[in-house]
Amino acid sequence: MFKENPLPIILFSIAVIGATAFMQYQQPDYSFFDGGYIIAILLTIFLKDDLYTRIFGITGLIFTFISMYYPNASETTVQIWLQHIFSAVVIIMTMTLVIYLKRLYRSLEREERQVNALFEHATEGIVLTNGKGQIILVNPEAERLFGYEKHQLLGQTIEMLIPQRFHYGHEKSRANFYKNPGNRRMGQGRDLFAKRRDGSEFPVEISLSHFSDKRGKYVIAFIIDITQRKEAEQKLLQQKEQLESITNDVRKLNSDLENKVEERTLILKEALHELERSQLELEDALSKEKELSEIKSRFVSMASHEFRTPLSTILSSATLISRYQQAEEQPQRDKHVKRVKDAVKHLNDLLEDFLSFGKLEEGKVETKLETVNLRIVIEEVEDELKPSMKEGQHFIQAIPSVVECVTDKRIIKHTLINIFSNAIKFSDAGKPIQIRVEEQVDSILISVKDEGIGVAKEDQEYLFDSFFRAKNAFNIQGTGLGLHIVKRYLSLLDGDIRFESELDQGTTVTVTIPRK
Repeated sequence: MFKENPLPIILFSIAVIGATAFMQYQQPDYSFFDGGYIIAILLTIFLKDDLYTRIFGITGLIFTFISMYYPNASETTVQIWLQHIFSAVVIIMTMTLVIYLKRLYRSLEREERQVNALFEHATEGIVLTNGKGQIILVNPEAERLFGYEKHQLLGQTIEMLIPQRFHYGHEKSRANFYKNPGNRRMGQGRDLFAKRRDGSEFPVEISLSHFSDKRGKYVIAFIIDITQRKEAEQKLLQQKEQLESITNDVRKLNSDLENKVEERTLILKEALHELERSQLELEDALSKEKELSEIKSRFVSMASHEFRTPLSTILSSATLISRYQQAEEQPQRDKHVKRVKDAVKHLNDLLEDFLSFGKLEEGKVETKLETVNLRIVIEEVEDELKPSMKEGQHFIQAIPSVVECVTDKRIIKHTLINIFSNAIKFSDAGKPIQIRVEEQVDSILISVKDEGIGVAKEDQEYLFDSFFRAKNAFNIQGTGLGLHIVKRYLSLLDGDIRFESELDQGTTVTVTIPRK
């Protein structure tokens, strides 16, 4: 609407006002010359700036009021004043109307530019078709998606952009849509494909909207290329299949491990005889090696106590099982089989402690860093330890849903198993075990609090020494290596462990793990 070169209109408006003022001065008996001022104001509707409208409007008002004082023989003073006041009112209304219309047009142009920008720069392909399915408008993204230029698409039917095998069905669907139009989101639950200029096909997601005017009905199609999404879904499906395959392998491995446990039970029986024969030799060797006398004496004391008890249980239960040969005696057999399994598990834990201690002493422990969700690891450890919990014992969690860090999952799991097991072992039945995880800027704190027997103040400084057992824990199974190994493991990860305890009041163990 607005002219790019406003000078001709400005000059013409000035000329109109000048001519009007001159004729009004020459012929003061004729008040209709005031209309020239209105014409000059109306001409400014083609000028973008409101300033010109105000200038010509005020100029017209000034000349109108001046003309009231020109000599006029044909009319009375009252008539002259009424005519020119009316002209002034008309001039003011015209000026106000023109300014309003110009602002309205500017608003419309601004909205039109916004709509055009939205259309031109949209990241979705947009195609507008008429009631015959002919393309009448496309945006640049649609041209890029399909490989056509705009003039190649205009006037063509929408089926031009659809693979040939879908043409018949699409024509029927298009006809039904025009009969019963509505906003629809397509591609949900089924695959849709579009065709490029070179004949290649690609998956799309399409949303349809409609509108109508006096010329007919129109449909707007919003088109998104979902090739990358489909590729990601395919990769996810392949990963799922791989995960299922790994799960089956793990099940098979578990079955093999159960068979190996039975074999190791026999090996442990033989180990019992070997330990008994070598006990005197160990005692003689420990007395001769004075530098290692304290560690070795503790090891002999622990080994003779901790290994003999489960191995004796295995021998006695194995002997008793052979006596129950009747079918109705199965419960008794099951009872002793469970005792054997529990004893074997305890022996396995002892051996694990010894192996870990040995590897640490030899410097053979290597770390494997990966991103670990500590909540998942904690829940795995809880599930593994639930069978060993006393009646009424339970875990109380205060853990974020996702708490991740880059660390060695195997070491963290071994650490948590040891700490959780201690909380279970040194607490009475019915007592809760509280687990709390707190995230800090550079580290994560895992706190485990029990209401167990606690540790005396004089024993606390030795808790992380190898083979150390607190005075009030001698009657409870253990090697005295657990916390020593945990502390050594955490030092490999630049982590730390703190211990707070009060006798008969419980213990709180806090593990600090770096985020990276």
